[in-house]
Amino acid sequence: MTYASSTIGAVIDDVNRRYFLPAIQRPYVWSSDQVVALFDSLLKGYPISSFMFWAIDEQTKREVRSYRFLENYRPDAHNEPVSLEGRDAVLVLDGQQRMTSLLIGLRGTFAEKKPRLRKSNPDAWAARTLHLNLLKDPEDIEDDDELGVTYGLSFREHTPRNNHRQYWFKVGSILAHREEGALDGLIQRMRRELHHGVSPYEAELAERNLRRLHDVVWRDDVINFYTEMDQSVDRVLDIFVRANDGGVKLSKADLLMSMITSKWSNGRAREDILGFVDDINTRLHAPNRITKDWVLKAALVTGEFDVVYNVANFTSDAIRQIESNWLGIKQAIEKAFRFVNRMGLSADNLGSLNAVLPIVYYMYRQPDFTFRGTAEFEQINAEAMQRWLLNSLFVGTFVGHSDQTIALARQVIRDTLKTSRNFPIEELFAAMARGGRLSRLDAQAIDELLEMDYKGKRTFVALSLLYPDLDWSEAHHVDHIIPQADAARSILRGRNLSEHHIEEIIAASNRIGNLQLLPAGENIEKSALPFRSWITGRNSDYRQRHLIPDGPHLWDVTALPEFVRAREKLLRERLLTTAGVRQ
Repeated sequence: MTYASSTIGAVIDDVNRRYFLPAIQRPYVWSSDQVVALFDSLLKGYPISSFMFWAIDEQTKREVRSYRFLENYRPDAHNEPVSLEGRDAVLVLDGQQRMTSLLIGLRGTFAEKKPRLRKSNPDAWAARTLHLNLLKDPEDIEDDDELGVTYGLSFREHTPRNNHRQYWFKVGSILAHREEGALDGLIQRMRRELHHGVSPYEAELAERNLRRLHDVVWRDDVINFYTEMDQSVDRVLDIFVRANDGGVKLSKADLLMSMITSKWSNGRAREDILGFVDDINTRLHAPNRITKDWVLKAALVTGEFDVVYNVANFTSDAIRQIESNWLGIKQAIEKAFRFVNRMGLSADNLGSLNAVLPIVYYMYRQPDFTFRGTAEFEQINAEAMQRWLLNSLFVGTFVGHSDQTIALARQVIRDTLKTSRNFPIEELFAAMARGGRLSRLDAQAIDELLEMDYKGKRTFVALSLLYPDLDWSEAHHVDHIIPQADAARSILRGRNLSEHHIEEIIAASNRIGNLQLLPAGENIEKSALPFRSWITGRNSDYRQRHLIPDGPHLWDVTALPEFVRAREKLLRERLLTTAGVRQ
């Protein structure tokens, strides 16, 4: 290795022209506060640690996939791939986060969410540039700054208006003033623009701060770096892993992604996997929340590898097999999540991603299964997978020691598929029980279910267990049978009820005994009618399906506590029967 140093300005001028990222690098993870702290450290003359570069030859350029640095950060932004053939190219092995932060602060933007707007709203994100308040004295320490930042650095969407206490300078503008003459002209312009209320001392402070910024960018050799000349990818991967042992720790997924990318034949593992994650999370019927970690674990499961998520299991042979079967893996995951979303489960209420892995494995082994067909085989197995997933989610089958549970489920499905194409729900229940894992409702779980209320995280799953033959072609909502509006305190007081009775009614209103699942359209229709008109228009078959107790005297809000007790008794009976629990 050779050692050298350079100015920030000279290096930044070459970023995305000469300096690029190798495929083994992870995504950018710094916050805007960390970027501010980095520039504050530089202005104070603090060291920012050395960088490690890799000078690559033409042969290595063809073998190693490379990426551009991010200049304009957004949470959904990915580094763009770039061809290095014919370029004088150097890859950054250690220092990506710092280099990207310098680039954003000097040449780019950092997108941050505006308050009171949803993240999914495109207008919620504002691209902000780094500014320096030249009138802020770095010797004035503010106790409330946890990062110890004393220079007036801040990301701003627009350059603020100047006054007697602030003169905001866009930090990146210093790149256009490399020479001393250009700096002198910039200082003269700044002095002319200072507010008339600024004192001579404060004007000198502004000039000192501006000169300090210029020194940091154009005069001080603060970029200290080693350059690796060896062209061995394995050696460089080892250097990369060791170099990233400090700072923001490499997650297991980052390391595995680095290894996989370096051995993926076309070098596009990052785009393939991250792009697929984005597709599942944002482009299906409902939003999901899978991660690259989970996708890589699903690849281990479908590939018949050890399911433990560690580096040792991602051998070269395993990576080659995963790449070879990547299309089938993606199709199985997508079909599984279309099935899960069709059941009304999504990012908001799918409590365990690992609970979906047995279904992914079954889909992978049964590529012709669509779960949407009208054939008896598909209907029976779709219902079996639904019952397995709902039970597993509710009782927490995959909470703790999930690797053993995943491996056991895979073994049961694999063994069953030797003689049958059916999803082996009963075999899974039996195997889990033998292994000491609860995977279906028992009397204790049913008691727990009946204590749930409207805001519970598992309430949708619990209600779904009551409808094993539900038609999921339409979205379903959790609905209060006796409407919340009828149980409002002001309404109840108007009926001259005692405070004790009112409290009982309000407490019963949100219990699971007053909740049901309704198709979206029917729920809207119900909301538009007085409750008594709606309920009397439903026949006994309908009431039996939703386990609504007979007796019009229970359908008035004043009898809500009695209604809930009666309905929870019916719920218990149905759940005990469905689960096969002896009463």
